[in-house]
Amino acid sequence: MLRSLYSGISGLRSHQTMLDVTGNNIANVNTAGFKASTTQFQDTLSQMTQGAGGPQTGVGGTNPAQVGLGVQVAGISTNFAQGSAQATGKATDLMISGDGFFVTRLGNDTVYTRAGSFDFDAQGRLTSADGKIVQGYSATDGVVNEGGAVGDITLPLNGASPARVTTQATLSGNLPSDTAVNGTLERDVKVYDAAGNESTLALTFTRTAGGWTVEGERGTQSGTTNLTFGANGTLTGGGQLAVGGITVELGGVTGFAALNTVAVSGQNGREAGTLQGFSLSKDGTLVGQFSNGESLAVGRIALATFANAGGLEKAGSSGYRATANSGDAQVGAPGSPGVGSITSGTLEMSNVDLSQEFTNLIVAQRGFQANARIITTSDEVLQELTNLKR
Repeated sequence: MLRSLYSGISGLRSHQTMLDVTGNNIANVNTAGFKASTTQFQDTLSQMTQGAGGPQTGVGGTNPAQVGLGVQVAGISTNFAQGSAQATGKATDLMISGDGFFVTRLGNDTVYTRAGSFDFDAQGRLTSADGKIVQGYSATDGVVNEGGAVGDITLPLNGASPARVTTQATLSGNLPSDTAVNGTLERDVKVYDAAGNESTLALTFTRTAGGWTVEGERGTQSGTTNLTFGANGTLTGGGQLAVGGITVELGGVTGFAALNTVAVSGQNGREAGTLQGFSLSKDGTLVGQFSNGESLAVGRIALATFANAGGLEKAGSSGYRATANSGDAQVGAPGSPGVGSITSGTLEMSNVDLSQEFTNLIVAQRGFQANARIITTSDEVLQELTNLKR
């Protein structure tokens, strides 16, 4: 049989594969995180009809004569170029700007993906649409342990922000220097014990001939200090008051005339709080917002990079698995060099270029037609040979 017949068949198979790859790219043009693929061809073995001859005295060298035996698919490579961003406004929709991959777990199987359409399940775990659990670093008392092993990213739905005992309170503003001697001003500070119980620290300011006397009372505990001011209204003495383990900072108080603005500017205690909401920062930190006004990190999403991302194996559902040629996953925190950052409320769309894909369709179709013509022409030659006997 003619070699050209089988060359044409190999061309049909290869261009059919190109059509399959191109069709899959076009089908996923709106798939979040999808990366387009490209078909690469190479020739097959060539049959030697005449070997090369070296040059000799009086005789020149001759080149080898070979007949090619067709084409084959050398490989199908994945283009990991960044896709365009689509704003969704949903806090759990995440986009990676960089080379990293989200790390997800399905049972004991680790899958890497660029598709960041996530949501929280009934147990508070951050999951993909098909149930894969997003992996990251846990946090203890608001501190993320980036050096530890990665695990499930979980929002503590029934978690609480612990109470904090008040150890410091701060007052600022102005005490009016034109107040009559023995005139008083009162201010109350809400303070908390270690269990989060609220109580009141009552502060009484009494005008004296040399300044102000400040007395603080909290239950049976009390403390007193004297404030003195210079001629320009600045505090010159008595900047602190201690009452039952609470230090009241008064260094920001001034003593000008006619202004009664002294007020509590803050204290470091708090009651226990329940989870009210969450947010995601660019470094992948999941921050819980609690009813007591506290914001604490509850975890941080991890990203993985590979020495050869092109060596990853597609696992379906926009996921990839590591292979021997991709190298092991290097897991790190978003924002690290070479990993990329995370944007919340945005999805990375497919990087399929429709104009290029439609051009590839034309190329593949014409290539298929040309190879089909090889087969029909070879068939006509064989028909002529069979007609020689007539």
